[in-house]
Amino acid sequence: MNICFTDQVAIVTGAGNGLGRAYALELARRGAKVVVNDLGSERDGKGSSDAALAVVEEIRTAGGTAMANGGDVSDF
Repeated sequence: MNICFTDQVAIVTGAGNGLGRAYALELARRGAKVVVNDLGSERDGKGSSDAALAVVEEIRTAGGTAMANGGDVSDF
């Protein structure tokens, strides 16, 4: 069975490292456009996430579409 996410957008929280990164890469491999969400390098979420930017670059290098996002999904 081939699962395809072409023309779909996936928002993956915590995608800068670990399982979130793995999910973001796999969704992109299956055709999804991925929003790589990661709070940032500081505990309070301030700043930019170099990890998220690295995942975006990895997805783009593989031919996928992705963007980094540093928003806090727990804050309305």
